[in-house]
Amino acid sequence: MSAEPIDPKILAQVKKLEQKYDAMGQDLSSYLDGLLHADYLTYWDYIHLDTLLSLQNPKTHFPDEKIFIIYHQITELYFQLILNEIEQIAELDTPDEKWFAMRLKRINRYLLHLVDSFDVMIDGMDQQQFLQFRMSLLPASGFQSGQLRLIELSCTSMIHLVEQTQRATLDPNNIEAMYPHLYWKKGATELATGKKTLTLRQFEEKYAEQFVKHASNYQFKNIWSKYKSDYEGCTTSEEIKDLLKQLDLLANVNWRLAHYKSAVRYLQRDPDIIAATGGTNWQQYLPPRFQKVIFYPELWSEDEIEDWGKSWVEGTVFKSK
Repeated sequence: MSAEPIDPKILAQVKKLEQKYDAMGQDLSSYLDGLLHADYLTYWDYIHLDTLLSLQNPKTHFPDEKIFIIYHQITELYFQLILNEIEQIAELDTPDEKWFAMRLKRINRYLLHLVDSFDVMIDGMDQQQFLQFRMSLLPASGFQSGQLRLIELSCTSMIHLVEQTQRATLDPNNIEAMYPHLYWKKGATELATGKKTLTLRQFEEKYAEQFVKHASNYQFKNIWSKYKSDYEGCTTSEEIKDLLKQLDLLANVNWRLAHYKSAVRYLQRDPDIIAATGGTNWQQYLPPRFQKVIFYPELWSEDEIEDWGKSWVEGTVFKSK
């Protein structure tokens, strides 16, 4: 009985594989032998499901603490998706308008999902449970998300992240001089004394060197720099401007105020009590109108900058009360 002929497409693929492994000085036959003995890939092994589901380890007996942990883990995974897109934008040498716009759309989609997901924090946990288990987590805070700071440093020039009262006094090209004045440092001060909280001291000890290095690496290839150098005069400039403005609003208004709305629900307590726990100054840190952190100020009018975040507060925070 004669063997069935091998599909020419398969023979062509084998030939390509042979050329690939020859170029690396490897024997294709050995790799094919290994493939014969390899197990089929499963979904749970591919995404390491068992490991993933073992990473939720509450510190208290309150059931809603698990919601709190999972939500923050999901948030960090979205941050990783955003950083993945930003890295590709930064490393691309050949400008392509549609490609750049597509990456911005992806980033905005991830940010939009994050903003919408804050309902899990606002309405998805029992307030009394939260107030009790949250005190067992001190001094840890979502403020300590290193990925969030990397995203900021990748989206714009560092001078736009400096506390607004210091921006005019600092050299926008001196990363190390600007770093001590980043806006978020002010948000991690004790209300009573104005000193750095343990939360901030821990955060800087772990990430300060990485942040400065990252800012230096992205100084001329952050999203704003790439736009200015490669896309500002392109035929789809208006679309890209709109996408950059959407990114700005999502990151610096909607995300912050969704977080603020959650904090108001769960943490609006006597300031002296918060100060006694070493709490961060979230009332001054989160509202966009105080810090006026804007990635792309050149794209906004003076009135829009002056009213930064105002419409969101009026339409969402106060309306929902």
